[in-house]
This record gives sequence, C-alpha cells and structure tokens, in this order.
Amino acid sequence: MKTYKITLILLLMNLFIAFLGIGLVIPVLPTLMNELGITGTTVGYLTAAFAIAQLIVSPFAGKAADKWGRKIMIVTGLFIFGISEFLFGFGKEIELLFISRILGGISAAFIMPSVTAFIADITNLDTRPKALGYLSAAISTGFIIGPGIGGFLAEFGTRLPFFFAGALGTFAAILSIILLTEPNRTEEENNKQNKEGKTGFKRITVPKYFVAFILIFIASFGLAAFESFFSLFVDHKFGFEPSDIAIVITGGAILGAVSQVILFDRLTRIWGEIKLIRYSLILSAFLVFLMTIAHSYFSILLVTFIVFVGFDLFRPAVTSYLSNIAGNEQGFVGGMNSMFTSLANISGPILGGILFDIDINYPYYFATIILALGIVLTLFWKKPTNDAANKVKASVVGLK
Repeated sequence: MKTYKITLILLLMNLFIAFLGIGLVIPVLPTLMNELGITGTTVGYLTAAFAIAQLIVSPFAGKAADKWGRKIMIVTGLFIFGISEFLFGFGKEIELLFISRILGGISAAFIMPSVTAFIADITNLDTRPKALGYLSAAISTGFIIGPGIGGFLAEFGTRLPFFFAGALGTFAAILSIILLTEPNRTEEENNKQNKEGKTGFKRITVPKYFVAFILIFIASFGLAAFESFFSLFVDHKFGFEPSDIAIVITGGAILGAVSQVILFDRLTRIWGEIKLIRYSLILSAFLVFLMTIAHSYFSILLVTFIVFVGFDLFRPAVTSYLSNIAGNEQGFVGGMNSMFTSLANISGPILGGILFDIDINYPYYFATIILALGIVLTLFWKKPTNDAANKVKASVVGLK
C-alpha cells in the first residue's frame, strides 16, 4: 500500500508538472506581444503549437508505452519537457519559441497516456475512479495554476517562470528513474482483442466512446478559449498587471481543486457521471458568458473563481466514465483523451486569436456557443448497456 501511494503521488506530480508548463506562458503573453511585436492571431498560433505536436505524437506515444513500457516514456517525456522550458526561457526570436512549444507538446504526448495507463495498471475497479479523479485534478490544476505561478515569478523576470519549470521537469525525471517501477501487465491484457472488431482510429466511432470524446473536445475547447486569452482580455479591458492575473487564476485553481476533493465523489453518487457532466457544462457556459458583461475587479474575481469549478468537475467525471467502460483499453482511452484535448487546445487558441483581433469579447461568445452545443449533446446521451453498465455500476458502488 505504501509503495502504491508513493507511485501514485509521483505519477500525479509528473502530470501536474507537464500541464503546468502549458499555462506558464499565459501571464507573460502581453509582454511577449510588446517585445516581439506580434498580434493576437500569432499568440493563438504560438499557444496552439504545443497542442498540434501533442495531437500528432499522442497516438504513437500510446502504442510505444504499450510496447516499450510506461516508465521509459514518462522519463523521456519529462526530460524533453525540461529542454522545451529552458529553450523558451532563452528564446528571443519567435521561431525558437515555436520550437520550444512543439517540444513541450511532444513531452505531454509522452507523459499523459503513459501515466493514465500506468494508473490503470496499478488499480482495480474499486480504487481506479478515485485515482483517476486525482489524475484529472492534477491535469486541470496544473493547467490552471500555471498562469498563477507564471505571473508571480514574472514579477522577478519575464523568463524566470520557464527556467523554474525546466528545472522542475528535470528533477521529476531523475526522481522517476529512481522511484518508479514498471507495472506488471498480464499477457491476456496485452493481447486481448476488442469485441467490436474495430482497430486504430476507427475505435473512436464506437458508440460507447464517441459522445464522451466529443464532449472532451467541447469542454477542453471552452477552457482553452477562456484561459488562453484571459490575460490579454483583462489587460486590454481593465489594465490588469501580471500579479493581478496571477491572483485571479490561482484563486480559481484552488477553488476548483477543492471542489474536486470535496464534491466530486458525492455528486457522482447523487447524479452519476452523465448528469454531472451536463451540469458542469451548464455552469461553465453561463460563467464564460458572464465574463463579457463583468465590469469590476470583484465581479471578474468571482466569475473566474467559480468558472474553474465547472471545468474541474467535468474532467474527472468524463475520465471516470471512460475508465469504467474501457476494460482492457485503458491505453487507448488515455491516448484518445489526450488527442481530443489537443484538438481543442489547437482550435481554441487559433480561433480565439482571430476573434480577439476583431473584438475582445468574441472568443468568449464563441466558447459559450460551443459549450451550449455540448449541453444539448448530453441530453441525447444514453448510458452504456450490458457489460459496460455493470462496470459503471460496480465502480459507483466502489465509491460509496
């Protein structure tokens, strides 16, 4: 049990560090825009470069984790992450910044599916939902708290956040080499074929997965569009300083993480995953729209604090749902989760950047519409049947 806890903590720390790197750039975007003379559209492409690389590499990284092992992929990903952050810290030309973000995306593609599969390997139906809830909390907290840490460190130097992240990633890689032990996987799990007879990317269209994958894209798009341009939005509209941005986003991250720990298990037992996903999307869509009509520091603070609760409850709910129905396809589900998140992290910043250059409110209007479409989709979402339903029921009982 002690070894399990140490392994889980280390895995969650690795995932947190990887997604921390995504958010670190956000508070310094206004400064980078001024230094390099770039537009909001270019900022959108810079932010999306990370996700494009992650999207391309994720499917191959997932297969490599099954073939060569989880540990080697995690350790390699962490070293690549450290290199990418150091490059961003030293980069003075836009081309080098793009290379840095591409390497960062590759590192996330190595780390995320491998950690997800690792956790699935060391858990059972009783312990897996809680572990995956922690995994989701590590992802969302890292992604959300990144701008907060970046904003605070930027007070001492614009590039300092990236040197900090690079050192942290390298340290985590060394720690993983020492403490992580490759999990055992049975030959049956490695060779078992899926019953639907579909392989590769065709598995995406299997009904029990398809709606969940689309909703991952929708919610991730809403979060990416919201967070990627939050710093520019409040800088242009209200003249926020990096420290103000850090306070607002860090507060939201803390409240979101607390809500996952206190509310997630209870709300899952009361509503089930599908209803919790629907209500999380409703809360998120409403609050993203409220950002466009907020006019005071306090109102922005309140809206931002609460909006992350919706996003932070959504991710563990959909991850738990997928894990419960995935059976021996945990690696596949982890890879597709990463891929659809990446698609959203690409399209969200790019479309947001284009819309931002037209009107600063447009990215949030568009994100609200996308989230609303997700709400409608959940109304037609049916629970899995037969074996999948029994697995979901067993896991929910295990939470009690």
